[in-house]
Amino acid sequence: MRGGERFTVALIGASGLLGRAVAAELAQNAKEWRIVRTAHRRGDADNVSLDIRDHHAVRTFLRDTTPDAIVVAAAERRPDVCENDPALARALNVDALRTIADEARTLGAWVLSMSTDYVFDGTHPPYLPDDAPAPLNAYGQSKLDGERALLYGDPKSCVLRLPLLYGPVVDWSESAVTSLTPAIVESVNSANPPATMDAWATRYPTYTPDVAIVIRGMIEHHARGATISGITQWSGDEPMTKFDIAERIAKVLNVDAKLVAQRTPTDSTPRPRDCHLDSARLESLGIGRRTRFDTAIAHLLAHYPALPSQ
Repeated sequence: MRGGERFTVALIGASGLLGRAVAAELAQNAKEWRIVRTAHRRGDADNVSLDIRDHHAVRTFLRDTTPDAIVVAAAERRPDVCENDPALARALNVDALRTIADEARTLGAWVLSMSTDYVFDGTHPPYLPDDAPAPLNAYGQSKLDGERALLYGDPKSCVLRLPLLYGPVVDWSESAVTSLTPAIVESVNSANPPATMDAWATRYPTYTPDVAIVIRGMIEHHARGATISGITQWSGDEPMTKFDIAERIAKVLNVDAKLVAQRTPTDSTPRPRDCHLDSARLESLGIGRRTRFDTAIAHLLAHYPALPSQ
């Protein structure tokens, strides 16, 4: 903190799936901090409008804000988009982080940026933070390149690798977990075909409010001078395929869904089979929370009664 001013956190990407959860957690449980939030498409009175591809705008925002900590939750996270538009993926996932790292080093701010389990090829889980990355697709490669750009530009900064996320959404498609819901519900109608769900890749769905608590804990460490640097990881600990997830969603919705298990990969973009992330580094620091999937998805779906017609 500078000259007795309030500890300031810049939350970049506060309007996204994870960003909203972090914003809510900090508003509720870090009220003594000053939180400055940014958004790209959903700028409003609470969020400063910022396109992280505009490097001048990023530098200006950070110099005006003078944050003690910067949390970067903005990224291109859709594997198919990254595969089809590598320039966009690089601009958001690599070049923007390089600019943020350079400016943060100048300002003396700590950066915490989100990455992905897709930096690994999924053949030898569980993965430790220092295991050799081997991404299978453009998304994983762009996030790995972003990790390296950040840590090279500012070695005191930190990366938090995360797996499949789900949480409160603005539409079903915002998470690969909730995106299954319309097909599950529509399969109940006898006039519709069964819903085919991937039963090949093992996922570890992780609840965004839990990740927000992890992030708050990491910021708290920095605020008291125990800065966490380098690579960290956090993951849910319940292995399941999308088919398993769909069955659990159907149970919560109490619908007799017609589901078919697809036991071979069919995605045009290659995806790893099992990238379970070891979370021991953060656990050893007393950081973290895991909400059981059935509890979280029941709570989540109860808040979204407007389902597609059955």
